[in-house]
Amino acid sequence: MVDAVVTVFLEKLLGALSEESRIFSEFRDHFETLQNELLLMQSFLKDAGRLKRKNQTVRSIMANLRELIYQAEDILADCQLHSSDDVPISSGWLMCIYPSRLRFQYQTGKSLGEINKKIANIKQNISSYLGVPLLSQLEPIDAQNELMPRWSSPVYDHTQVVGLEGDANKLKQWLFEANNDILSIGVVGMGGLGKTTIAQKVFNDRSVEEHFERRIWVSVSQTFTEEQIMRSMLRNLGDASVGDDKGELMKKIHEYLLGKRYLIVMDDVWSLDVTWWLRIYEGLPKGNGSSIIITTRIEEVAQKMRVKEERLHWPKCLNRDDSWLLFRNVAFAASGGECMHSELEDVGKEIVEKCKGLPLAIKAVGGIMLCKPLRYHEWRRIANHFRDELAENDNSVMASLQLSYDELPSYLKSCFLCLSLYPEDCIITKDQLVHWWIGEGFIPLRNGRSAVEAGEDCFSGLTNRCLLEVVDKTYHGTISACKVHDMVRDVVITMAEDDAFFKPDDTNCRHLGITTSTVQKANHKLRALLSTTKTAEVNKISSNSGTKFCQSQYLRVMDLSRSIFDTPLSSILNQIGFLQHLTYLSVSNTHPLVQLPHSLEKLSNLQILDASYCQNLKILPSCIVTFKKLRVFDVSHCGSLKYLPKGLGRLSNLEVLLGFKPAKSSQLEGCRIAELRNLIRLRRLGLQLTCSDEIGDTEVNVLVNLQELQHLSISCFDSHGDDLITKLDKLFPPQQLHELSLKFYPGKMSPIWLNPISLPMLRYLSISSGNLAKMNERFWGDDNSVWKIEGLMLESLSDLQEEWVKVQHVMPSLRVVTVSWCPELVSFPIEDIGFRGGVWK
Repeated sequence: MVDAVVTVFLEKLLGALSEESRIFSEFRDHFETLQNELLLMQSFLKDAGRLKRKNQTVRSIMANLRELIYQAEDILADCQLHSSDDVPISSGWLMCIYPSRLRFQYQTGKSLGEINKKIANIKQNISSYLGVPLLSQLEPIDAQNELMPRWSSPVYDHTQVVGLEGDANKLKQWLFEANNDILSIGVVGMGGLGKTTIAQKVFNDRSVEEHFERRIWVSVSQTFTEEQIMRSMLRNLGDASVGDDKGELMKKIHEYLLGKRYLIVMDDVWSLDVTWWLRIYEGLPKGNGSSIIITTRIEEVAQKMRVKEERLHWPKCLNRDDSWLLFRNVAFAASGGECMHSELEDVGKEIVEKCKGLPLAIKAVGGIMLCKPLRYHEWRRIANHFRDELAENDNSVMASLQLSYDELPSYLKSCFLCLSLYPEDCIITKDQLVHWWIGEGFIPLRNGRSAVEAGEDCFSGLTNRCLLEVVDKTYHGTISACKVHDMVRDVVITMAEDDAFFKPDDTNCRHLGITTSTVQKANHKLRALLSTTKTAEVNKISSNSGTKFCQSQYLRVMDLSRSIFDTPLSSILNQIGFLQHLTYLSVSNTHPLVQLPHSLEKLSNLQILDASYCQNLKILPSCIVTFKKLRVFDVSHCGSLKYLPKGLGRLSNLEVLLGFKPAKSSQLEGCRIAELRNLIRLRRLGLQLTCSDEIGDTEVNVLVNLQELQHLSISCFDSHGDDLITKLDKLFPPQQLHELSLKFYPGKMSPIWLNPISLPMLRYLSISSGNLAKMNERFWGDDNSVWKIEGLMLESLSDLQEEWVKVQHVMPSLRVVTVSWCPELVSFPIEDIGFRGGVWK
């Protein structure tokens, strides 16, 4: 990963040197020397990185280089912190007034000089070790390969399944034949064979959904407890029980399933000790044709879990034709799965043959090729690299995953290693990953590009390479949550430990995940501390550990979301001012957080502040409006928050603002909606409106000139008064808006600006709850204008009386439709039928 560490540091150094800060005038020569040395080394760092897996000497050299880069990055951060102070640092008699500055300059200059000498020696050692002939053959970094493609959404459709239809049909036939007792089915095979994919295809099949009254999916990790399994089953049944013991939990499960035909999937069971399952099994109601599917790599596990021999299914590897079809679907996803280059077909088939019919291996190597140029020599190089990996490791899945890591652009290697912190089967939100990457500077930013957009592209870069599994999507298909396949997780943990990115149970590492009760020692190397709990779980943190977190002076990322502290969180946050390098802070869903402390005012580097889902949060400190670097500010779902502080319009770098509650005219300390005019970089905005007093007569045009705004959400929950409807009718969004969400809209008629002429670029529209009964006449456009909407969601609109056929007529580009609880919607089809290649939900 050293090439990734160097790339991240050079990106930060380039930005710092371009700032022309006063502090850098003292150290510019040192930093420029360091920059030049690292630029010269970049061309062979990747090759040395591969070699270090096989050679201890190179491993040691690279480890030393990595530590030196981290030290240099900390020095750079300190320099930037000092340069932002108001105290003069010029030479001369002022130094006697500020002796601490003199000491800082002396120590910094000395440290940088020593680092430069050591890096020069390392460069010489690597050159000597690799040999001049080998160095001369090394190609310079492929600039095109390192550039970030603008893939804001996945190119490859992860819902596609190839070659497993026969397996799924066999399992469905068994399920429909079940009558008495409980039918147990086992799906057994090696890792990467597609066992989980087959079970998912069956579980989500419409006929299976209609056949079973209750369906439960449980991912069984290698480290689980019987209680965790029961709680997971109950969550599937809509019960988030917290305080019950195992006996009460099993009793609840029995009551929910009694008299019902149910299907339970126990996915990826490893343990040969199945006493936990036998106890659960005995507590399940019998009969009614209920069934259980167990996926495992070990036949004996399935047998011990009461699967009979005749109900064991062994999926086979994909045949040659299906293997090539799956590879094509991934590698050529940008052209609809068609290979348009005949010279690449032979190389592609050679690569596919080495995958031995294992779907995970095929998708991983296909993902590599999707992100590579369609050039013969590049494909040949990848084929040769794959051959070399297989020579070292005959497991085609692990070899393909190692190849995928090696071929990642440098900026994506750091992003990928972040996955090592999450426990097995943990659901990971896209927002947390993107915010982490932004906070630690893993994402290259060029030409003033949006940090959030660049982060989302990095996320798509990993999903397109099939290194992330899709767990949840929005109604129009944008991925919002993911997880990591256990074999991918094995690779990423190995790489993270090898590169000292993260080591489980190592409290002296630079990245730490909070999963349960975390005992934290003071760790001055720590860069990132994140909540990595599984769904519906919380962190239990002692005040002593919480205090220790605030002693890690180089911490960039602190995510304390879903945490419970044994003392009020504010007592810990009062010490947060010590973390002056902090760029990302999340206290989302921490209770009972009533207010953020004024110690936050020292966090001048803060770029992301997430206080969402803090229902008791009543007040925000005024210092927030001084965070000039703030890009993301989220206070959504904070029901007790009355308004945001006055002066928010100064945050000119803000890209995401969620939960904006404008102040009323009587709330003089609050931010009025007019200040939004100044936030010209906003890409995503969430408005909370309840009364007309929050929008002045001269403020109704605040959104029109926000030219970067793409996503707008307006919620009028608990609103009152017809005057608000009148104001909303004048609150015209900008024409380039891409996605619009209206929640609890108070009017009977849709707003006048909701029409294809005012919003010609709108692609996704969601309207949920509220009083909407009819669409304004302008909604239907005219002979020269129709909607370009591709995704539509209508939900809980009990009064909506429009004709569905009419809606379809003005939205010819519809691909995805989600409609629920709209009983008066005339002629909406009840049956699940396709249209124009789209999907009904």
